[in-house]
Amino acid sequence: MELQSKIPSGPIEKKWDTHRFEMKLVNPANKRKYTIIVVGSGLAGGAAAATLSELGYQVKCFCFQDSPRRAHSIAAQGGINAAKNYRNDGDSIYRLFYDTVKGGDFRAREANVYRLAQISVEIIDQCVAQGVPFAREYGGLLANRSFGGAQVSRTFYARGQTGQQLLLGAYQALEKEVARGGVTMYPRTEMLDLVVIDGRARGIVTRDMLTGKVESHVADAVVLGTGGYANVFYLSTNAKGSNATAIWRAYKRGAAFANPCYTQIHPTCIPVGGDYQSKLTLMSESLRNDGRVWVPRRRGDTRAPGQIPESERDYYLERRYPSFGNLAPRDIASRAAKTVCDEGRGVGPGGFGVYLDFADAIGRLGAATMRERYGNLFEMYQRITDEDPYQVPMRIYPAAHYVMGGLWVDYNLMSTIPGLHVIGEANFSDHGANRLGASALMQGLADGYFVLPSTIGHYLASTRLDPIDPSHAEFRRVEAEVAARTKQLLGIDGKRTVDSLHRELGRLLWDKCGMARNAGGLREALDRIPALREEFWRNVKVPGSDGELNQALEKAGRVADFLELGELLCRDALHREESCGGHFREEHQTDDGEAKRDDERFAYVAAWEYAGADQPPRLHREPLSFEYVHLAQRSYK
Repeated sequence: MELQSKIPSGPIEKKWDTHRFEMKLVNPANKRKYTIIVVGSGLAGGAAAATLSELGYQVKCFCFQDSPRRAHSIAAQGGINAAKNYRNDGDSIYRLFYDTVKGGDFRAREANVYRLAQISVEIIDQCVAQGVPFAREYGGLLANRSFGGAQVSRTFYARGQTGQQLLLGAYQALEKEVARGGVTMYPRTEMLDLVVIDGRARGIVTRDMLTGKVESHVADAVVLGTGGYANVFYLSTNAKGSNATAIWRAYKRGAAFANPCYTQIHPTCIPVGGDYQSKLTLMSESLRNDGRVWVPRRRGDTRAPGQIPESERDYYLERRYPSFGNLAPRDIASRAAKTVCDEGRGVGPGGFGVYLDFADAIGRLGAATMRERYGNLFEMYQRITDEDPYQVPMRIYPAAHYVMGGLWVDYNLMSTIPGLHVIGEANFSDHGANRLGASALMQGLADGYFVLPSTIGHYLASTRLDPIDPSHAEFRRVEAEVAARTKQLLGIDGKRTVDSLHRELGRLLWDKCGMARNAGGLREALDRIPALREEFWRNVKVPGSDGELNQALEKAGRVADFLELGELLCRDALHREESCGGHFREEHQTDDGEAKRDDERFAYVAAWEYAGADQPPRLHREPLSFEYVHLAQRSYK
């Protein structure tokens, strides 16, 4: 396997425009001769499917939900970044580029990040044209607010429902193309494998989740926009259905998996409420614009927050990071919360929580302004906790939320399997070791609306593809493998539920490969995960049959993949003997407890190649160079 990033030459501000001119094009009349499969219908997948169809390609779009509107992109709350500089506060494309490279702790490609910053300004225009109801100032101009890791206000938002509104815009564009006949939609259909013929991705094998029917779908190119794998931790802010099966099966067919240990822990989530909780709820980072984070100064202080005077409170983010305060980046804010809780100063049941207090903002701006900005978030919090954040501080604690790792892609968003393109959170490309808040929506829409529609045409115009159909021997072989795997899961008839095994895996990963990691814990996890995986295949109980709606069967297949992915995650974390962004090795920290990189040895993308069921994966390295944002110790003080 050879990693060729295909980054264009020339000045960084001209790379993308020059590259677009130099890429080959497909004649408009010829586009309808090509079929493209898009797996996933969230912001990245939905935007890509709609745009590719508008260009004239025949598109097949697959989602496991009953409607594209239920993609997990709908859960994004706080906003989307763009370097419009509407606030005239010093923002620019270059500053967004700089903040993103620095925020990712210098572990992302400069060229990819600069392109993302360039395209950000076009995304807002696209969404406004679709009718996305962004918040506006009194005079009618689009409003902005701040997010972590930036000292400017560049985040566009629609109250606390930005993901939902952006997804509805993409959904309307997608449904327009469905009605026109350019997109064929396959809801309640799960991709279970990738088909590679003559070294190129030529289709997928799916299961109809209502009838159990296994089918093959042929295409000239395949696009994966299937989101991230944070549910490997069991408890996360992701929807319960979010999974890694599509990208994991692609990995096992030859797509390199990059930086799996780069996982993001979000600092503002509602704390765990009990042992049998099935997921966690995010409280938007935008709340840190007006909320102040604090804990009692005294260890073990169990007084109600209103009884703790100002002099006995520690606003620890404002104290440790005065330049950014409560808007420190997510990895830093999460570790700071863990530190004060480990010191015995956490609040709430078990001491796993810190306060997010809006009293000052309500006193300064009034409850009506808070309701206008965050009303749905305050209501959500009150419904879950039965506590009124207008009256008492929220209790928050970090939780697994997002992944910066994913399938390796080149500058054209193509994986190491020719013809397999990967977009949005499913790839690794733009965020390095830590994503800044409000940048996930930006990347998903940049990939789907603007980057992929240009680069996939270059692949098709440059490649001679022989005609094939679902009767091809490779499709038949992969179908048989999918059927055999399903039969094996149903035939085990053990005593443990899928959820119990997933919960055990998640707890192990959270303890040993979560917010803080060390060599001893990672080695322990690497010893225990294979044993847990062996128990899964010997003792799992999957009731029902494969010829009906069977959610236990769906979960079993996904957890089987998590049990393999979890091992790769720990292997990657163990090999990376440094701390950077969300990857914090306790052995590698500065005197004041910050992440300590080792640029001499680890300024590279770690891309893992599947080597077989009983073989360790092979590590490939893509060196990273920094010509525009020079390597430096990250500081937000």
